[in-house]
This record gives sequence, structure tokens and C-alpha cells, in this order.
Amino acid sequence: MREALAARRREVGPVWATPSAARESWLEGVQVQVLDAEALAARCGSEAHQGVCARAAPYPYADEEGLLAGPDALVVALDEVQDPQNLGAICRTAEAAGASGVVIPRHRSAEVTPAVCKASAGAVEHLAVARTRNLADFLAAAKEAGAWCYGAAAGARVAYDRPDYSGRVVLVLGAEGRGLRPRVAKACDALVALPLHGRVASLNVSATAAVLLYEILQRRAVP
Repeated sequence: MREALAARRREVGPVWATPSAARESWLEGVQVQVLDAEALAARCGSEAHQGVCARAAPYPYADEEGLLAGPDALVVALDEVQDPQNLGAICRTAEAAGASGVVIPRHRSAEVTPAVCKASAGAVEHLAVARTRNLADFLAAAKEAGAWCYGAAAGARVAYDRPDYSGRVVLVLGAEGRGLRPRVAKACDALVALPLHGRVASLNVSATAAVLLYEILQRRAVP
């Protein structure tokens, strides 16, 4: 909720808080109704309220076309990632790495829910998240706009540190366990893989996103 208030992208209120939490500096100037912990838990339907809860307007999804407007736009496209914790973690990393936004399908995908907001540590309140009807079509449109689309796939022939990642880039990550669907993989310009020297077959999708996003960030920082 702190990040939602700071971002001011959606209406937040009313706000309820315990007496101690109501004195937090980030709530200064916010109209707060003070409740005891038991009443607050009843209000928000959970004991994990950390002393504050609020009613918020629906999440304001961004326009998918606007994410690629910048000449160095970096967009993360998720192919049916259904775990809210993974979506939240990816959004947190994407926001921290300065990505232009995240694109998710309208169907068979996790949405931006309170659980995702919490898993992202509030990053979704600052990050542009868009929903698309068809991810493969979005990638085709991105390529027409001059973007390079790189899909992460275990066993791909291109090492993750081979591309230069300059200009507009869309990083495509597949669903937990299944990876990229064939049509989505085919829509990518190249499939890249991380080296795996241990016994596990792959990394978690949010871990893969973190490695690739910071590889891109590092590449772009090199003159």
C-alpha cells in the first residue's frame, strides 16, 4: 500500500491502521481510521496485515503498444506464467532494472492481484504492466516496431551473453515447467540459454528473468 500511495496511479482509500502503524511517516497527510489489531484483521480478512490495510481501485493496466515507444525500450513478455509469486518477483526485478514494462496474456496467466503486489514489494505500482490478447502477435508487432525478441529456453544454442541487447528488446519467458509455447518461441528472433553446471534441469522463471535482465543492463552500461 505504501507504494500505491507513492505512485498515485490508482485511488487508495479508505485506509485503516493500528495505533502504532498509523504514526508511520509515510502515512502523514493520509486520512487513517485507527483500529485495534483484531478489528484490522477482520477488516482485511488476514492476520498478515502488518498493521495497515486499505481499499484500492482496480489495477491500472498499461497500453501494450506504448511500452515500446522509447528507442531503448526493454520489455519483459511472460508466456502464461501462472504463479503469482513468480509474476510478482519478475515485476520487482524488472522495475529495479529499469525495464519499460511487463506484458502478460489476458488468459491462462497470473494477473496483478494483492498477492502479486505483495510479492513484488509494491513494484507493480510503479511498473507498467500490460495485458495482450495474443502474445505471439504482440511479438510480431514488436519486431515491426524495430525490437529484437529473445526467448529464454533451456538447451537453446545461443548463449545468454551472445546478443548485444542494444536498441528495443523484448525478453520472453515461458511458463513454469513447460517453457515457451511453440508459436511464441517461433515468434522470437533467437532463443537463448543460461549455462547449467549442476544437476537441476533449469532455473525458476523469476531467477532466469533476474539473470537475463541484469545481463542486459550490464551490456547496455558498457560504452
